[in-house]
Amino acid sequence: MNVKENLPGSVRHAGTNQEMLDNLLSETFSYFLKHTDPDTGLIADKTGGDSPSSIGVVGMGLTALPVGIENKLISRNEAISRILKVLRFAFNSHQGIEADASGYKGFYYHFLDMKSGKRVWNCEISTIDTAFFIAGALTVSEYFTGDHPDEKEIRQLAMDLYDRVDWQWALNGGDSITNGWTPEHGFIPYRWDKGYSEAMILYILALGSNTYPIAGTIYRKWIDSFEIKTRYNIEYIYAGPLFIHQFSHLWLDFRNIRDPLNHRKGFDYFENSRRATHIHRKYASENPNRFEQYNEHFWGLSASDGPGDQTIEIHGKAKTFYGYESRGAPEGPDDGTVSPWAVVASLPFAPEIVLETIRYLIERFDLKHPRLYGFESSFNPTYPVKNNNPEGWVSPYRFGLNQGAIVIMIENYRSNLIWALLKNNQRIQRGFEIAGFTGTEPQIK
Repeated sequence: MNVKENLPGSVRHAGTNQEMLDNLLSETFSYFLKHTDPDTGLIADKTGGDSPSSIGVVGMGLTALPVGIENKLISRNEAISRILKVLRFAFNSHQGIEADASGYKGFYYHFLDMKSGKRVWNCEISTIDTAFFIAGALTVSEYFTGDHPDEKEIRQLAMDLYDRVDWQWALNGGDSITNGWTPEHGFIPYRWDKGYSEAMILYILALGSNTYPIAGTIYRKWIDSFEIKTRYNIEYIYAGPLFIHQFSHLWLDFRNIRDPLNHRKGFDYFENSRRATHIHRKYASENPNRFEQYNEHFWGLSASDGPGDQTIEIHGKAKTFYGYESRGAPEGPDDGTVSPWAVVASLPFAPEIVLETIRYLIERFDLKHPRLYGFESSFNPTYPVKNNNPEGWVSPYRFGLNQGAIVIMIENYRSNLIWALLKNNQRIQRGFEIAGFTGTEPQIK
């Protein structure tokens, strides 16, 4: 953060909760307005002049546009223009085995050149980031339901993009979806097969496909690998980083629906995310590693940028720091780096603790206002660095995945907008049904 402790009498008040969230939503949404290529419609992975696009961030940006319309941050016509530009580009971009294609088998490379849409950095075909992209395309297809040719084209493109994703190919002959593929080495040696993760949206989309669906037994085998742990006298399905408890929930409303594991344990995935959020707060309050600033209003560990891989002696004790890392609580890794965006993305699960933490972050620190794209992505008050920020190291970047999570979850908290849209999608609902979910919300068709 551009952080400087407020002097007495100079505290900046965040206003009412509505004003506070309105400002944060507006500031954060501007990322997608300013970091989109005018020709391809692709959205940058992060701030910085040479950043490529991330196909997952494109999915976040698509999902954010209906939020922008509803909050009068972008006109309907401008949003339609942006959506058509990127969906047309994605559909027409080259799919093939060539090393500089945009994708293969309906999937997309993780990172694409902003101008050409071609693969960069020899990165992998990313199954999870493609799932985020398809979820974004389905979101706008459910929002734009009018008879105008542009809205019809949005719906058709979204279905065509979804239909050509070969989920069966991504199994690579196994009983779980692989993490990715490269033309140089084939499938990478990792799968979405062990432990609770952000892959819930991936599996629901694969199960609900009209063209290349996977079997429900694959999903049920995956959930049997989830670990149940008790921390701070709270039982939950374990995952350390907050983003795992959030990302699939950006699109899917898990309230009051249960799969076989949920039925056995007695709580749904929404409740599980609520419990995980409280555990993060309790961990920071306890602060077992004695990091600076940690308290009941200063918490939130997730995948984030960090000060760098190094070990430094601080007050006579060696502390290890990391670069970009999936930080988690209570079992780590943790190096004192906190991610404000990860707090906001838990807003629908635990508003009773998230709202006061957002307010603390705004009013406790002297942030430039209006802030550049909302909260800084991460910062570390423990890391000793000489700069103008007395609170320590601050990430120089904003990341599109973080920005999207803030925008989408503020709106889901206030209006259920994205959740309601995806409940209308019959393929999503079929995915839920094949997975074995039962309940009253969403209605299983």
